[in-house]
Amino acid sequence: MRGLKKQRRIQIIGIAIVFLAAATALIGYGMRDGINFFRSPSQVAESAPPETEVFRIGGLVEEGTLVRGESETITFMVTDGGASIPVSYTGVLPDLFGENEGTVATGSMRDGVFVATEVLARHDETYMPKEVVDALKEQGVYRDPENPDAGHSTGGTDS
Repeated sequence: MRGLKKQRRIQIIGIAIVFLAAATALIGYGMRDGINFFRSPSQVAESAPPETEVFRIGGLVEEGTLVRGESETITFMVTDGGASIPVSYTGVLPDLFGENEGTVATGSMRDGVFVATEVLARHDETYMPKEVVDALKEQGVYRDPENPDAGHSTGGTDS
């Protein structure tokens, strides 16, 4: 009798482990498209990701590169001060999107151009995504909008 209870307990634990592993695998499979890694323009220029990889790129919209064509396709360059990556986006841009403003875009690289499926801009005058701030600080071109005299940029012009 005692051996039968021990054997049944081991079987139940084994079945629970199998179900837990299956649930973990299903969660991972379901989230595979929802995880997008962030890359700065310098990281993309250094080693371009495969065309099948969807990721986020962020930085500042380079001045003089925003081109609105006759169609809904908009092109611009995203820079972090160290490198610039061309971006193509078809759709309506956010209201606060503009040159010398922070942006984050989701999409993939195709023939050396980042084809964005979503473009995000700041939601107020002072906000910039943390990833973009970190990338700009790493390149030495970030200026705090609340304290513009502190930490002058090394690669931009003062406005």
